[in-house]
Amino acid sequence: MPPASNSPSTAPPPPSAPAATKPRPRHPLGLDSLASTSRPLFAAARRSPVTTLACAITLLALIMYGEDARTIAELSIDDYLYPDADIYNVSGLPPIKLPPPTCDLAHGRWVFDNESLPLYREKECNFLTKQLTCLANGRNDDLWQYWQWQPNNCSLPTFDARRFMERMRGKRLMFVGDSLNRNQFYSLVCMVQSILSKGRKKVVKRGSNTIFHAKEYRATLEFYWAPFLVESNSDDPNIHSIEHRIIRPERIEGHAQYWRGVDYLIFDTYIWWMNTADIKVRRPDSRSWSEHDEVPRIEAYGRVLKTWSDWLNENIDPARTSVFFMTISPIHISPDKWGNPHGIKCAKETLPVLNYTEPLDLNHDMRLYDMVASTARSMKKVPVTLIDITRMSDYRKDAHTSVYSVRRGYLLTPKQKNDPEKFADCIHWCLPGVPDVWNTVLYTRIFSKSPPSSPPALALPPPQ
Repeated sequence: MPPASNSPSTAPPPPSAPAATKPRPRHPLGLDSLASTSRPLFAAARRSPVTTLACAITLLALIMYGEDARTIAELSIDDYLYPDADIYNVSGLPPIKLPPPTCDLAHGRWVFDNESLPLYREKECNFLTKQLTCLANGRNDDLWQYWQWQPNNCSLPTFDARRFMERMRGKRLMFVGDSLNRNQFYSLVCMVQSILSKGRKKVVKRGSNTIFHAKEYRATLEFYWAPFLVESNSDDPNIHSIEHRIIRPERIEGHAQYWRGVDYLIFDTYIWWMNTADIKVRRPDSRSWSEHDEVPRIEAYGRVLKTWSDWLNENIDPARTSVFFMTISPIHISPDKWGNPHGIKCAKETLPVLNYTEPLDLNHDMRLYDMVASTARSMKKVPVTLIDITRMSDYRKDAHTSVYSVRRGYLLTPKQKNDPEKFADCIHWCLPGVPDVWNTVLYTRIFSKSPPSSPPALALPPPQ
């Protein structure tokens, strides 16, 4: 396929720099977070003796038990000190222009749009991790942010953060899977955080769970690390660079116990399956990970999907919980596939593939795609909605973090950036970017369903 030659004539003007602000003095001994937590408590303490006693007990817990105690205390005190967000009068708004159910959202084209995109600015979303902030990490072009997905026979609705958060009021939404679902989680956080009041939004990491609290909506958006869905020796959310990854395809409860009571579950698992053709599987009655066998990838994947689907059928109430599954997110490491034989992976790519005469062949294992689609179709008791992002993402060779990212927690050095063959990350995506479109498709599917029922108050995720 020849390389894309058409490009937008003009790039959007860069946003103006914010005015400099005087830095706040820091508290000694690393007590900044404690001090910021304490201020509203002291203000409340002046209101009544009862509040004074409660504040004293809470501050003692903050000192003794750290981040988890501070988070729970903040959420509890917020219930009394701050009102919820006003009900967004959705009934008074024009209805969302949803595409018809028969419209195929997965096939279409990318259209340049520098008027309505991006949905947010990188520097305005403080919740982004360094892995995803390509501009801050030195990327000197930003065209990847200005491409809108246009399905062939319909259109995606405009993402309305207030309408979305009103649907999420008192609810939990959780992405479950690998770092690509985490990529999508941070995208969604950035898509909604601007409408939330300052000081009423927070990200907390608790074991395998990363939780964004939208306090005035009593809602959470969450990411749960489970790269194979089932239990494995790679389940540590921070330390999982393991040479020999081993799974337990019939064991899922260690993860799934944290999925109960969630209103929207969005799963993915693919990229971690692609390292080897055979998958190491721990024997059922073994005492250690060293006791394992190797089975073909497709067999192991099928066993995992059966365990996963059986758990859903036995534990999920479809009147309460909606379930979704994201399809394959592509890796762009073969530039000859899109007509650039002298390229190096996805490095220096600045435009999508714009020649749509035929689909790209990026060496996906489509057997896994087909197995997920077949499993989703077979789920009658607990319906599973497939969010097909594969074809649209195949064309986006330009939107990966490439050399503008981190490796083992550190930003790439200039020397490493000059070696894209070794260091370019062509798996994850810059934000704002392609995952924003995935979330717009998810938004479309959520609003195409009747709102699930749930208890009026949000229960905090269980501690880990």
